[in-house]
Amino acid sequence: MRSRVGHRHARRTVPTMLRGIYLPRSMDAAAFAMTTYGIPLLVLATTNSAALTGLAFALEWIPRLAAFALAGSLVDRHGTTRVFRLASAARALVVVTAALVLPHQSDPAAATVTVLLLAAGTGALTEFSYVAAETAGAVAGREAGMRAHRVQAVLLGIDQTMTLAGPALAGLLLHFTGATGMLIAIAGFSLLGCALVPCRRLREQAREAATVRKGLRTGWSTLRSLPTLSWLVTGLTLSNLAVGLLQAAAPVIVVKQLGHTAADVGLIWSAAALASLVAVAVCRKAIDRYGLWPVGAVSAAIAATACLAISLTHTYSAYLALTAVLMAGEGGLTVVLRTLRTHLIPPEVFGATLSLTILLLLLPFPVAGILVAAVPPSLLGHAITGFAVLQALGLAVTFARLRTFPGLRTSFA
Repeated sequence: MRSRVGHRHARRTVPTMLRGIYLPRSMDAAAFAMTTYGIPLLVLATTNSAALTGLAFALEWIPRLAAFALAGSLVDRHGTTRVFRLASAARALVVVTAALVLPHQSDPAAATVTVLLLAAGTGALTEFSYVAAETAGAVAGREAGMRAHRVQAVLLGIDQTMTLAGPALAGLLLHFTGATGMLIAIAGFSLLGCALVPCRRLREQAREAATVRKGLRTGWSTLRSLPTLSWLVTGLTLSNLAVGLLQAAAPVIVVKQLGHTAADVGLIWSAAALASLVAVAVCRKAIDRYGLWPVGAVSAAIAATACLAISLTHTYSAYLALTAVLMAGEGGLTVVLRTLRTHLIPPEVFGATLSLTILLLLLPFPVAGILVAAVPPSLLGHAITGFAVLQALGLAVTFARLRTFPGLRTSFA
């Protein structure tokens, strides 16, 4: 009996990339996309208020930002598997509770409070699972060595594929089945991710416990010691001001100003994800041949030009097409960022530094939600124009500065 048990353990294989990394990441990315794009649509459908939609967007992101430092510390202390499972299970519980409560609330004020609390709760829990999944992906990237950008391209491709399907699915479910159907789907993806993540303990994560404050200090000192990464994070943070404003304003612009449905809002982000998915595949091969800087500079130029053009358009078809071009450029920039993070951040402080970089990159999103809540819908176009100009300037300065750093033009072929 004992010898048989020992023999089974001896033959236990290490999970493949598909089983250990890509499948759990796919389920979490689906829940992430449906939560990010579906919850604001649910708020608009429940309250019919542009201001509350913007507020919900802010409430969805503020807890995410607050969760990052703690998430990084917990991942470094307890490992990716435990954090990922607990966060996914808790998110499923939250959305199922909301699905059961919302249909029975006849008071509009109570329904409003419920959907706003749902936005805040799912926002925080989503970031715990995201940091865990991203850290596991970075470990796989480091093990791939010079092929790290290929692993990151696959992971980003998974994210964009789910962003392709998630918003459209959320919009369709909300339109045809109401809040219950959409929330149950989010819970289903969360539980699948929880079940698929393999039982393992990564060696990199058996470390001394770190407080949140210490994790932030560690991440900050590490980022300051890596000027290439710090310049790129600065430029992308400025760029995300424009991207966040477009995301927060999309339900108001498409539904209120252009007269389309919630499903049409989801279609915009699905088309954008498809364009980004194609861009990721192209950038993966381009980095092999040309290196990181040329690919990043071209992606930045595409994103900035498209964002400026979006602020001048007044038709749904043009809005959809230009948003797709913008997110294609953003997809290329994300491949460059993830590859640099994998190569530059030391493994022993990866969780803390990753959390800080994501925190900085996502700070613009709650700001964007507050702007949508505060700015009259008729002035949203002017606000988008202003932030598009800021995005163009920020990316131009960033890549002009990065041009002098060694190694970014090296091919990976």
